[in-house]
Amino acid sequence: MSTSLSLDLFCKVVDNFGDIGICWRLARQLQREHGIAVTLWVDDMQTFRRICPQIDVAAERQQVDHIAVRHWASQEGEFSAADVADIVIEFFGCDIPLGYIAAMAQRPQRPVWLNLEGLSAEEWVEGCHSLPSKHPRLPLTKYFFFPGFTEKTGGLLCEKGLEAERLAYLSDPAAVPAFLSSLGVTEAEAAAMKVSLFCYPYAPVAELFAAWCGGEQSVTCLVPEGVASDAVANFLGQPALPGAVRSQGALTVRVLPFVPQQDYDKLLWSCDLNFVRGEDSWVRAQWAGKSFIWHIYAQDENLHHKKLRAFLQRYAAGSALDAFSLRWNDAGEGDWPTLWNALAAAMPEISAKSSDWQQKILSNGDLATNLTKFCASLK
Repeated sequence: MSTSLSLDLFCKVVDNFGDIGICWRLARQLQREHGIAVTLWVDDMQTFRRICPQIDVAAERQQVDHIAVRHWASQEGEFSAADVADIVIEFFGCDIPLGYIAAMAQRPQRPVWLNLEGLSAEEWVEGCHSLPSKHPRLPLTKYFFFPGFTEKTGGLLCEKGLEAERLAYLSDPAAVPAFLSSLGVTEAEAAAMKVSLFCYPYAPVAELFAAWCGGEQSVTCLVPEGVASDAVANFLGQPALPGAVRSQGALTVRVLPFVPQQDYDKLLWSCDLNFVRGEDSWVRAQWAGKSFIWHIYAQDENLHHKKLRAFLQRYAAGSALDAFSLRWNDAGEGDWPTLWNALAAAMPEISAKSSDWQQKILSNGDLATNLTKFCASLK
């Protein structure tokens, strides 16, 4: 697409780091790989700063990593046709300001308007991907763009060179020890099975900790600050602040500082098993080439259980991962020591299959490229 194109991406932070994580990755990839001038509108600058320390939370406008960042403070505001970008994306159905929508209709050449939906492995996504929806009053059409795992969807976010960067990192014998050491992880902790833990507060963390404590295999669990704070603090016997650490039985739990987005990939690459949540970390775990357990965002009437099962069916990593994943999401049964022992035994085989899975989903193209191609087809 032309380097003269502009794009406004609107993000309301609902799922803490997941929403802004996706939008920040997408914004940077569209700018770097497709030459699009991106403006990212974000309502929660404090959360944004956790994954991007360069953010000035007090600034209404700023430039970060070649991306224009705007604080989306309210639904008010006056906009003209000149304020509207060539492409307008609202993430996950967020309501953009009515004044901005009115200005979209005044633009001589109407913008491409997309609703970028959440990621799901369910089959119905294929039928809804790229469907148009006409505005009831204005001469505007919005298109629904779905990430996904098949050629009939928009694909997944994946930057060019990501796999080469991962392999270079892992092939350097000094890289992993140096990175973990920078987070406070000792050599003894790094010698154990390393597990990163990123989950929602309602995950059964205490039960999992108990199973690890009583197990035969040494486990070092690395938990970012603010994740599962109550369960982690109870285990530690102190507030779950960065640097806090305690060992009991076969388990060591260490609280890490919340790392910038680019370092989170390194954390995933450095661990043997990754617990992830929501969408952004879930996708990154799939590119990490390691075993992972997904904690899905809970929905009314347990609709998230259907989404979880749809993914597990596509991923097809085996009964041990399926059983543990279902139990972790309160959708299955079984005692934790048995589930953990089965998963630990299956991890080498699960990780070995990850390359085939990556190639399969990459054959559908990456989300940013598919999105730009779709926009170009509407011009």
